[in-house]
Amino acid sequence: MKITDIRLTRMLLPLSPPFNAAWDPTPRASFPATLVTVETDEGITGYGSGDSMDGFEGYRDLFIGTDPLQILDQVARIETINFHGGRYWPLEAALWDIIGKVAGLPASTFFGGSKTGLRAYASTGELKAPAERAEAVVAAKELGFGGVKIRIARDRVDEGLAAVRASRDAVGSDFDLMVDLNQMWRMPGDIEPAMPLADVERVAHELEELGVLWLEEPLPQVDISGARRVRHLTGMRVAGGEMVRSMSEMVHLVESDAYDIYQPDVVLAVGMLRARHIAEAARQRHRDFTPHTWSNGLGLLANLHVAAGVGAGPYFEFPFDPPGWTEERRDFFMEPVRPDAQGIVHVPDAPGLGVEIDHDAVRHYTI
Repeated sequence: MKITDIRLTRMLLPLSPPFNAAWDPTPRASFPATLVTVETDEGITGYGSGDSMDGFEGYRDLFIGTDPLQILDQVARIETINFHGGRYWPLEAALWDIIGKVAGLPASTFFGGSKTGLRAYASTGELKAPAERAEAVVAAKELGFGGVKIRIARDRVDEGLAAVRASRDAVGSDFDLMVDLNQMWRMPGDIEPAMPLADVERVAHELEELGVLWLEEPLPQVDISGARRVRHLTGMRVAGGEMVRSMSEMVHLVESDAYDIYQPDVVLAVGMLRARHIAEAARQRHRDFTPHTWSNGLGLLANLHVAAGVGAGPYFEFPFDPPGWTEERRDFFMEPVRPDAQGIVHVPDAPGLGVEIDHDAVRHYTI
């Protein structure tokens, strides 16, 4: 089998109520999405999505004529152009879609087949007033989610803490809350300094008192000793690693015991094959693997197949923050991925990634 064509289709997401400006410094009504389509000489087509794939056209010919089933070589080939271009891991997702279709098996089977579904937590992104955030957390609990992650902006810490406190008061002590300080994530052009360790420690102590399950990205990725200090001072779990740029970075974090929960996104950070290795390394150290999933439904499915395959936990991240971020908007070119009434996100039992592309929607939203 040979790859005969790789097409990139760039689209704009449907309009929605605008996001909070503090979440997106350059507010737009729509955000770009890229669908990767890989065709083979045997008529099997694979799909992937997640990162923008900017600049990939210059490297397309490196893959044409190669065997999509030789996944080790394909992953190594993608890694050779990470330095020169971008992180082109949505292409790997499309290749696993092909591999699963050839075998007649869900892609999760190739990553261990440990589980057919994972308990989801609702992952939020917008900054909302305490009462509004508490109302949204209650709504997520009623929908069956096992927990909710609340973002705190480094320049609005007191408001963020108040939102967590209001949410805890609203849902009680038997519901999991997580907090994301986003100290590793930077939008383009954001050059503001990170919160100092002393301030992070103060925030962590308050979150510990509120029974927060984990604190995500409390410090920039390079501050491994600071992350360990936060964990030791509070006893609260620390999570991170969602946007590493290489396998060696991720291995260094695991070997340094930087976090309790490792979160590499398979379509934005290290790819599906490498994420499996990270999950295994974390497990050997009695740490958890719970990938970041903020892209679209196809990127979410790629993460789900890996996470379910290796038996990730304690939760699976499910981006959900209505009215601005809903399943319908996130997954606009495919059947939306949804948890069931018990908050379980199920792995599709169809071969490959199990996705059916709505080509009419693709045509409608193509840039």
